[in-house]
Amino acid sequence: MSELNQSAVFARNAGIDVLRGISILLVMLNHIGLRIRLVKGVLINYLPEQLLDAINFNGYEAVFLFFVISGFLITLHSLGRWGRLGSIDARAFYTRRAARILPCLLTLVALLSLLHLMRVPDYVITEPGQSLPRAIGAALGLHLNWYEGMTGYLPANWDVLWSLSVEEVFYIGFPLACLLLRREWLLAPVLAALAVWGPISLATIKHNPIWHEKAYWPGVGAIAVGVLTAMLAARWAPRTMLLPRALLAVGGCGVPGVMLFEAQIWPWLHEGTLLLLVVLTAVLILAFHWHAVLRPDWKIPGTAWLQSMGRMSYEIYLTHMFVVMTVVELYKHAGYGPQWGLLWYPPAIAGAWGLGWLVARYFSEPAEHAMRRRLMKPRHEAAVVGA
Repeated sequence: MSELNQSAVFARNAGIDVLRGISILLVMLNHIGLRIRLVKGVLINYLPEQLLDAINFNGYEAVFLFFVISGFLITLHSLGRWGRLGSIDARAFYTRRAARILPCLLTLVALLSLLHLMRVPDYVITEPGQSLPRAIGAALGLHLNWYEGMTGYLPANWDVLWSLSVEEVFYIGFPLACLLLRREWLLAPVLAALAVWGPISLATIKHNPIWHEKAYWPGVGAIAVGVLTAMLAARWAPRTMLLPRALLAVGGCGVPGVMLFEAQIWPWLHEGTLLLLVVLTAVLILAFHWHAVLRPDWKIPGTAWLQSMGRMSYEIYLTHMFVVMTVVELYKHAGYGPQWGLLWYPPAIAGAWGLGWLVARYFSEPAEHAMRRRLMKPRHEAAVVGA
């Protein structure tokens, strides 16, 4: 890795944080919009229906933005720590993933189980063939996406865990593949094959709309694109801003363009539409990374709130449905109807941000640091401590 790229590896990237912030915002807008449609409100008098639907119904696509970002950042950080993927320390890699994922995941599953047992509306597992023990096993066993595909949607916060199952299955195999193949020129074709196979595989499961939405391969392919993007970013950087600016224009127009005009693009590309979105996301991430490499003081004015949401995207993603369901209940009891449903969006988004901040500040970040300190001690030291 070049010295220039190394300096930008672990620094926060404003553009990528903004992209993550937009992604989690789209997820929240989707989950609010499923219950309070913008097209049924006053905005339909001023904005096109297609735009309002794009605001409400791109949550699924936003998850794929997350997948690409995740693959990029984790790979870039791995290259920064170990120099090459073939030298990755699997034990340290898994420890970092566990410290980041498990505290919030275990706490959320415990809380959702309690709400189910207390028969709290909107949190009770009622679908035929579903049960609390199986939902817990699916969430912790990283196959909740498959479980929903076979039995139906789970309620509220259970459902958001489908993407975590896809992501973490990839990261279980990622260090092993790196150590097995050793050379990046061997790893790259495998990742490219996964990227292409992801959308193609969807054509074989159209009979099951839930599994079509939550299957492993498309998400794995999107993460693989992020990994390939990081491999490129770590090996080469342009000397001028010309290429980053061009990529920023392509990705900055392309990603929202696909989200807005997906219905028009789909008849031409079918499942390839998802691959197009993923590739354009990678283009945008690469532009943000090279901007930071060439101009370390680069900032995006007026986006501090989005960057904040991006930094806490995991916490907000796991907990936002508690706020959404509460606001929706208040909306129903208010009895004003959908015309002014728009007014319920800001408190839902602000509340989700606030809850995410509280969880990050007082639980997940301290827990992550504590787990890393405990689990990443040198092995001989850990043995003495545990004796």
